[in-house]
Amino acid sequence: MAKDRVVLAYSGGLDTSVCIKWLMEKYDLDVIAMVGDVGQERQDLEFVRQKALNVGAIESLAIDMREEYVNEYLTKALAANCMYENKYPMVSCLSRPVIAKHLVDIAHQFGAKYVAHGCTGKGNDQVRFEVAVQSLDPDLTIIAPVREWDLHTRADEMKWAEEHGVPVPTTKSSPYSIDDNLWGRAIECGVLEDPWNEPPEDIYTMTSSGYEAPAEGEYVIISFDKGVPCALDGEKMSFHDIILKMNDIAGRNGFGRIDMIENRLVGVKSRECYEVPGALAIITAHKALEDLCLEREVLHFKPIIEQKWATLVYNGLWFSPLKEALDGFCATTQEVLTGDVRLHFFKGSCVTVGRRSEYTLYDYNLATYDEGDTFDRDSAKGFIDLHGLPTRVWARQRHKMQGE
Repeated sequence: MAKDRVVLAYSGGLDTSVCIKWLMEKYDLDVIAMVGDVGQERQDLEFVRQKALNVGAIESLAIDMREEYVNEYLTKALAANCMYENKYPMVSCLSRPVIAKHLVDIAHQFGAKYVAHGCTGKGNDQVRFEVAVQSLDPDLTIIAPVREWDLHTRADEMKWAEEHGVPVPTTKSSPYSIDDNLWGRAIECGVLEDPWNEPPEDIYTMTSSGYEAPAEGEYVIISFDKGVPCALDGEKMSFHDIILKMNDIAGRNGFGRIDMIENRLVGVKSRECYEVPGALAIITAHKALEDLCLEREVLHFKPIIEQKWATLVYNGLWFSPLKEALDGFCATTQEVLTGDVRLHFFKGSCVTVGRRSEYTLYDYNLATYDEGDTFDRDSAKGFIDLHGLPTRVWARQRHKMQGE
């Protein structure tokens, strides 16, 4: 009799390798492992795929999700200037929906009843994976082995792995927990768990320190087509390639490090460090173009939408109806976002020093104080009188009451 099947989000590490064998023994399931390439630091995906088969998976798939991730997920994130708590461009939570989508697709392809992940019961990712899967197919059952098994420490896991024929790491484990993709790196644990400790230099791989950045700095021009980056310094290239290039440019100039106390969905405050050189620079340029092209009331209202969008996505609600509705608002604002922004990087800073667009709402003749000024100053007195009318009425009433 054929066994039921489970699709496991697989990374190749100790946790998810133990998950394969544990799912086989605990639930008597055939395991299909899936590793997704979302632009993380280069792994040998074929090695990871084969490792899952060696552990006992009946099928193992390595899927390149990078273009889909950029074109269908990061474009929406950029339209919303995604900054959780107005501090950092989100990293992990942006990649989880595309991974979850492929987990569901593979479950349908192989007739699997179950989907599994290797997230702990303490973090945000368990919520993101499970809510996304439920949103895409509420009939799939989700298994979270790390929440269920009685393996409380890494030593417990390694002992269990050795007893059950699961390969264990032979190299010294990093003290840090790192998750990364095209949009950046998230770093936690180790000495970072004490919020008083300054982050050591060895946690960073994408950015130089401000001390080591070039003394001359660097300029770059990012071109946008309807809100999506389309060229660097006049050279046409894909958004995917622009992210990679901007990671290099911003990173070597020491820009893109964030050290913050983050409020997790599960209610825990966590000290997190991020490297997001390209993402932070691209968002800086994107906001500068919006300043030039969006009408005042839209520009003032959009940050409210952006913060709600960021909170929804951080909390795992990418596929929710409200988030989709907010996508619609953001999409309309991007129709006029075509133009160029010039950035200057210098020893850890990134400053907008120029912007231009055929859709600009900046009118030189209205703004200038020199010759050519077309602003009608005669209208100012009447405008001020009407603008201040409610305040004047209120003031007269207050003065009357105080005089009584």
